[in-house]
Amino acid sequence: MAGGWAKDGAVSEQIEASINDELARLQARRTPVGDSLSHCAECDEPIPEARRAALPGVKLCIDCVRERDHAFQARGGINRRGSKDSQLK
Repeated sequence: MAGGWAKDGAVSEQIEASINDELARLQARRTPVGDSLSHCAECDEPIPEARRAALPGVKLCIDCVRERDHAFQARGGINRRGSKDSQLK
């Protein structure tokens, strides 16, 4: 694909760089930062030393994390097909 003064593959490189930047941003957001708490922020139970060493900045105990993960359920999307049969289900 001709890109004027741009070199061949410049668009692909730009797309790949954008994807890599977004992945790095999401990865940084996923990991906790700061000092680990000695006790859980929700239930006030002690957080084991091994967990605090493995995840710097951890704020929740394992049980609270499991409850939070289990409570999250993906919701169904909106039916955009327009078919009456699919809307009746």
